[in-house]
Amino acid sequence: MACRISELVLDCVDPERLAAFWSDVLGYVELDRDDDGSIEIGPPDTGFGGPQPTLVLSPSSDPRPEKLRLHIDVNATDRDQDAELERLLALGARPADVGQTGTENWHVLADPEGNEFCLLRRRFQPL
Repeated sequence: MACRISELVLDCVDPERLAAFWSDVLGYVELDRDDDGSIEIGPPDTGFGGPQPTLVLSPSSDPRPEKLRLHIDVNATDRDQDAELERLLALGARPADVGQTGTENWHVLADPEGNEFCLLRRRFQPL
C-alpha cells in the first residue's frame, strides 16, 4: 500500500488573495473555509480526495525565514508555455530569481506573496 498526496498547505498572510490567485491558475474552486481563516480550494468536480490534491491556504503572520523547502510545479494544459506564462503574469505572478542560469526550459515565478513556483515546458492533457 502507498500514500498519495491529498492536499498541500501553504501558510500565507492573505488567504483570500492567494485562494483567488491559485484558483485562477489551476482552475480550482473554493471547497471549504475553516474558522481559523483557512480556505481550501480544489478541482470543481471532484474536490478533496480526487486525483489532484487540494490546496489549503492557511493564515500565518510569520514571515518566511528562509528558502522554501517545497514548491509547486505547474504545466499548461490548453496552450503552450509562452502563452501560459503570459496568462500567469497577468494573474499577478512575477518572475523570480532563485539562481537559475537562463538556460532552463522552465520559468521560475512567484505568487502574489512571493512563494516560488515553476512553470514547466511540457503540456499535460487535462484530467
